[in-house]
Amino acid sequence: MPEDAKADWDERIALRSDEERAFAFPDLDPPKEVTAVGGVGHVTIDWSPVDGAVGYLILRGAGEHGPLEPVDHHSGDVLSVPSPPYVDTTCTPGTPYRYAVASVPEVTTHGRPSHTVGAVPLVAGSVPPAVGVTVDVVAEGTELPRPWVPMIGSERLSQLLCKDETGGHEIGVELEQALRRMHDELGVRTVRAHAIFHDDTHVIDGDGYDFGVVDAIYDKLLAIGLRPVVELGFMPRELASDPTKTVFEYGAIISPPASYQAWYDLVRALVEHLVERYGLDEVLTWDFEVWNEANLEVFWSGTKAEWLQLYDVSAAAVKSVDERLAVGGPSSAAAGWVDDLLAHAKQHGTPVDFVSTHTYGSPPLDVRASLKRHGYGDARILWTEWGVTPRHFNPINDSVFAGVFLLRGMRSAAGRIDALSYWVASDHFEELGRPPRFLHGGFGLQTVGGLAKPRYHAMTLLSRLGSVELPVTYDGDGGGSLIEAWASRDRDLIAVLLWNLTLDQSKADGAPELTRHVQLHLAGVDPSWQATATTLAIGVGDLATTADGLPDWPTADQLAELADRTKLVSTPLESRDGAVELTLPMPSAVLVELGPRRG
Repeated sequence: MPEDAKADWDERIALRSDEERAFAFPDLDPPKEVTAVGGVGHVTIDWSPVDGAVGYLILRGAGEHGPLEPVDHHSGDVLSVPSPPYVDTTCTPGTPYRYAVASVPEVTTHGRPSHTVGAVPLVAGSVPPAVGVTVDVVAEGTELPRPWVPMIGSERLSQLLCKDETGGHEIGVELEQALRRMHDELGVRTVRAHAIFHDDTHVIDGDGYDFGVVDAIYDKLLAIGLRPVVELGFMPRELASDPTKTVFEYGAIISPPASYQAWYDLVRALVEHLVERYGLDEVLTWDFEVWNEANLEVFWSGTKAEWLQLYDVSAAAVKSVDERLAVGGPSSAAAGWVDDLLAHAKQHGTPVDFVSTHTYGSPPLDVRASLKRHGYGDARILWTEWGVTPRHFNPINDSVFAGVFLLRGMRSAAGRIDALSYWVASDHFEELGRPPRFLHGGFGLQTVGGLAKPRYHAMTLLSRLGSVELPVTYDGDGGGSLIEAWASRDRDLIAVLLWNLTLDQSKADGAPELTRHVQLHLAGVDPSWQATATTLAIGVGDLATTADGLPDWPTADQLAELADRTKLVSTPLESRDGAVELTLPMPSAVLVELGPRRG
């Protein structure tokens, strides 16, 4: 990949100028009520939500006169967050700060800041601060949303057919095993991947089409029990206006088509073929997503107007087969072009059944405001890529921090997003080249060799939550900001997932001052019930730490031992008068389960 393309990849989003915007965004008022409270090692900022905001930007200045600048939690992507509170751990204990909050109507702009409020982060003492977490176990509760279940990301699915090996492991076999595990153990239902029109699927055959490779791919996927999210891209060489414009080591073509009619014909032919092969009732459950991250030049060599034309043509082709088939986009980086697509579709009557976009390093923004603004309030919201970092080969991908980050993001998305798709299932992933070693900071939830990373363990903990969500309240230093909980009930089992996390990636390896002593209150639980704890922390369920000292490619015996040493283990936990005491370092998570004693 050229150096300028790598720079665009790392930056993720280039802010557009006012002249490039197709319409004016509302001038949102700032939050009226803003507070900042200093705690040990942090400041927690809270505010009143603003109607029409997709997120909020936190601003900070040192002392009484320092300039207000965005708080950077080192995500490498959008710094705005979807909702309060925000915990700032990038501050220096003992230093006075001023904070303000600005409303964000769309990712490329924000409104004027709120009034400023002062706070001083506190210096740590010898004993961790206490936090109280109270669960109403007898409440009626509500249905617990599961935004991780609908979708997972994957390397391009043609790799399911690949016989090559990485580190002695056959790529196609292990990718299939990884996807099967996502379905069988975690209940994931669909897979979203790039490049169904890449050269290696050979969909153009002279003057006609050949979908034989696509059939082999989707046959394998459906046999697992998974359905595809059909990302319409990249550009077949035979249709490209400039086939020299490529991305990734495998040379995916990113140019517009030479003929939009030819693109229409290809999309329509594919959809017709899928309906004929798998049946209309089946394909009506699939989603068709137009392209990938066209708002980044590295993924689309054309203009925004040309991509909007591609969307119109693609949507028309899908709907020409059956109006009920679902099509959407913009499948954009960093929540860009959402408003652009919706404004365009509203003006031209183009269908948008779902809105899809991506972000990394923060919980996903609340784009319901954009949908409502343009009259698409009924459209589904699919975050078809999300993760702890947008950067390949970043060690944070293998860390416990990333696993706890996954928990925080899924909790934030619950109830407001239809799918939050973690990118990706397996380290068999080769956008910038195949894995150079066993642990290399790969995007996968599972390694080459099929071992669970902390992010997979986090998904496992989520999957053990019950069907009924229970109310939770907090008190103490960091309660509800550093320390969060997701509580549930399922017949005769109470499950409470607690974690300690800051978004500040400079503290990914831990920060002793952020450790908290947590007392979990569960009044009303049968005193005869047994409590267990399943922990994810540095050194516990922690593949990277445990694998230290192993060769670049461990042997089969070493992998088996590593899997055993890093598996999740439940241990008995003492409960007194409906209370459980825990110490939670940052980062860490604990699943507390209570139920009748067995045997």
